Amino acid sequence: MSKPKLWHCNNTRSLRPLWALEEMELDYDLELMPFPPRIYQKDFLDKNALGTVPYFEDGTTTMTESIGICHYLAERYRKTELSVAVDHPEYGDYLNWLYHSDATLTFPQTIVMRYHNLEPEERKLHQAIKDYGKWYIARLRKLDAQLSDREFLCDSHFTIADISVTYALYFGELLGLSEYYSPQVLNYLSSMKQRPAFKRAAQIGKDLDPFKNFPPTKFHLFD
Repeated sequence: MSKPKLWHCNNTRSLRPLWALEEMELDYDLELMPFPPRIYQKDFLDKNALGTVPYFEDGTTTMTESIGICHYLAERYRKTELSVAVDHPEYGDYLNWLYHSDATLTFPQTIVMRYHNLEPEERKLHQAIKDYGKWYIARLRKLDAQLSDREFLCDSHFTIADISVTYALYFGELLGLSEYYSPQVLNYLSSMKQRPAFKRAAQIGKDLDPFKNFPPTKFHLFD
């Protein structure tokens, strides 16, 4: 049988499925690329017409969504329990955190990154950077409340919901937004980053880190 294969750019959304693969200790193949691959590795477009990462193959299955790939891995392989049972009272909450992590948390961060880090100076939109940075921080209120008395998001154990949400927090940290995190969110992020599988995944492809040339940022969102 062929092994699952992931196309990955360091510190991008593809860190989510890479971390899941490492947590599960699955045997997998990995293709490392510079970010954004549609610019720096144009042959990737022959594989994925969107030019986005992650891209994932498992036999005849192909996927492009980081949360979907994590969900697939947790349900398809179950080498370690990274999910919540469908009959558990927190199953709905588990699914909600999976989708919340990208649709609500990561989305505004991508606007900040584009108009602060990626666009040339004449195309930077400073009001958009500030507005979407504040939007992201405001959307952490639900997470603040969830973490007030919990180590993990759901069912008292580590799941792909923690992977998905932690990546959003980590991405915010890379952008320079973590100074606005509450103490419980900072503690949660710190705890998740201490997991051996996260440490391994975060180092893979580090020489291609798209953030390595970005200077530290002070956003002054609420001035």
